[in-house]
Amino acid sequence: MCGIVGVVGTGAAAPVLLEALRRLEYRGYDSAGVATVVAGGIDRRRASGKLVNLAAVLAVAPVEGSTGIGHTRWATHGAPTETNAHPHATARVAVVHNGIIENHAELRAELEAAGQVFVTETDTETVVQLLDSLLAAGMSPEQAARAALPRLHGAYALAMVFAGHPGLMIGARHGAPLAIGYGEDEMYVGSDALALAPLTSRIAYLDDGDWAVVTRDGVRMFAADGSAVARPVRRTALTGAAVGKGNFRHFMEKELHEHPAVLGDTLRRMVNPGTRAVVLPELPFDLAAVRRITISACGSAFYAGLVGRWWLETLARIPTDADVASELRYRAPPVEPGGLGLLVSQSGETADTLAAARYLRSQGMPVLSVLNAPESSMARDSDAVLDTVAGPEIGVASTKAFTAQLAVLACFALAAGRARGTISVAQEAAMTAALLEVPGRAAEVLEHDGHIQRLAVRIAEARDVLYLGRGACFPIALEGALKLKEISYIHAEGYAAGEMKHGPIALIDPRVPVIAIAPSGPLFDKTASNLQEAAARGGQLIVFSDAAGAAKLRGIAAETVVLPTVDPFVAPILHAIPVQLLAYHVAVLKGTDVDQPRNLAKSVTVE
Repeated sequence: MCGIVGVVGTGAAAPVLLEALRRLEYRGYDSAGVATVVAGGIDRRRASGKLVNLAAVLAVAPVEGSTGIGHTRWATHGAPTETNAHPHATARVAVVHNGIIENHAELRAELEAAGQVFVTETDTETVVQLLDSLLAAGMSPEQAARAALPRLHGAYALAMVFAGHPGLMIGARHGAPLAIGYGEDEMYVGSDALALAPLTSRIAYLDDGDWAVVTRDGVRMFAADGSAVARPVRRTALTGAAVGKGNFRHFMEKELHEHPAVLGDTLRRMVNPGTRAVVLPELPFDLAAVRRITISACGSAFYAGLVGRWWLETLARIPTDADVASELRYRAPPVEPGGLGLLVSQSGETADTLAAARYLRSQGMPVLSVLNAPESSMARDSDAVLDTVAGPEIGVASTKAFTAQLAVLACFALAAGRARGTISVAQEAAMTAALLEVPGRAAEVLEHDGHIQRLAVRIAEARDVLYLGRGACFPIALEGALKLKEISYIHAEGYAAGEMKHGPIALIDPRVPVIAIAPSGPLFDKTASNLQEAAARGGQLIVFSDAAGAAKLRGIAAETVVLPTVDPFVAPILHAIPVQLLAYHVAVLKGTDVDQPRNLAKSVTVE
């Protein structure tokens, strides 16, 4: 979950590291630090809190050196203090780490018994002390890394620099991503291509178990067994301008307003507007022969998967399971022949989802991933990938990536339905036409920004909020509740509307807003009946619907946001936008850190 970066170059390393860390801060912002190799050994600066604190430290006390490493932390072992901040160092070596060293306690006991002195509470310091002991025994940096890495159990991406070796850095990965960047007389390492985008477009990704010896002239890569390997160098489409806020106050606000463009770009990849047919990339399995689908994901991506399950079962008539990845990987369900694993992820680096993919593949099931990161670990581990075209998403709370995932899943469900003969050519054409309307309708939804901002005043005063939805809009209720929890810290729960009288109705009183996602369609009357029950008990109803639905609920809803009328098939995509927008405005009113909410990070690369 942390972000790491390193540079071996000819100019000052610290400014390069600081700028790269700014692009990685979405991965963690509990503390940050840099270390460089200087004539006297290793020079280091660290600060607790956000990166701006480290920048202030460096402004007062700069560091020299053209070889260095940097880190922005999401705390796992040890409190988010300056002492526990990375890089961790001795006089001989400094290390930054993303991941968890699972056998740190055993290593620590062994190293302390041998005389190594620990000063932090972190698992990462065991790596530093292990390397230090090997260096003290006379090993070279490369020999020490080669000896130390097999002793580390768990997940890690590491970058190491060594006193007395100003032109050398060693990187390694096991279960966490690490990219190598190729520059002009400079080389880089980073947690992802986004960090390196202003520096180079030429990127290679280490495979799991790889480690690399990096100098300004190039890189030598090795597999876990020590054999020399070569990994392909790719050109990334990311640019240094990819993460600006423009004229918006927050990245999340900017990304919310990118919904129409992202939906348009994603659908253009998958729909032939002339024939109104979905066009998938070539798949290494027969879609018509798939007997069962297992969807797995985490967070908002899981809610997108739940909508996808609804579409796949109703349109393609494929039995579909959906599991949170952290549960699926340990439940290890039996897998029947003819199944397909369908993984959904924004980053493509989520540890639990990667583990779920590995389990499904171990059971002989092909894996198809819906990803916003075509160069990610999950992309490389999948049999096929359906790309979302959302671009970098910097706000920790997912917004545009979520609707892009929905668009891809909708297209996939239509393609599966046509392959299996459960929908006709005419039905596919009508539904793709409805999909192609969504970007324009999304722009219309954003015109309600002022109204939603006014509603936020009412929600900001609440302690608890209920979200209700039915069918494919039930997961949108879950998404709305998650967004509110994530960025405003107000307790919220999403429920299937039909479940309300099985318990949640006991919570309803005039102080608990009830937010309903209720587009007109086959399930509207059932939802309206549930809302009547809530209103009868004093519930203050805020309803997102279309004109027809709003008219029917006029007598019971305290507030209604009238959204464009669309085919019920695409309504979940459209209704995701206002619930995200509402959470944003509530968080702004509450004064929370919208882009970097407490305790969270964007890419969850550890369990």
